[in-house]
Amino acid sequence: MDLNNRFLPECVTDLIEELAKLPTVGKKSAQRLAFHLLRQDDEKIDKLAGAILGIKDGVHFCEECFNLTTERVCKICDNPSRNHKTVCVVEDVLDLIALESTMEFNGVYHVLHGALSPLDNVGPDDLKLHELFNRLESKDEADKVEELILANNTNTEGEATALYIHEHLKGNGLNITRIASGMPVGGDLDYADSLTLKRALKGRGEF
Repeated sequence: MDLNNRFLPECVTDLIEELAKLPTVGKKSAQRLAFHLLRQDDEKIDKLAGAILGIKDGVHFCEECFNLTTERVCKICDNPSRNHKTVCVVEDVLDLIALESTMEFNGVYHVLHGALSPLDNVGPDDLKLHELFNRLESKDEADKVEELILANNTNTEGEATALYIHEHLKGNGLNITRIASGMPVGGDLDYADSLTLKRALKGRGEF
């Protein structure tokens, strides 16, 4: 038990310790969250508890893209107005949400749930890579994917994963593209590293 919490009831210290295990939540933030919850009425606490239990009991992976859903397939895969011939590969659901927020992409997704990282013992079998390759082997011409967009992160793990996918699929006639990377909006050239500038030049488009 934290010395600062030694005078608190055990149930409160247990809550603080569990909250502190959440990503980006430290001890101080966990304490503030715990005391905020203590000030809420029973109805709000019940709603929060119900929501937490609901995601554990009712949410699972979409059978097609591995997005989160409460049905057999997610709302994106089940939408007939989406372009199912274009599949965008992302590392996690948060990346999918980020791309959807742009309202620029009308295809469907495939969520890998991670990236290759030998140092962390994350290999191909730990991701949804085999499921991706099986998905692309559709024999039905009407359902055949025409373009695969690799939207993996541009860090070392993301690049390694994108390269692995490209090497596995090259030569099968599938159009494989990679999202552009380079200068951020509002960025100054003199602050950019050489790799960022190289990618910005390589991925340049029409003005």
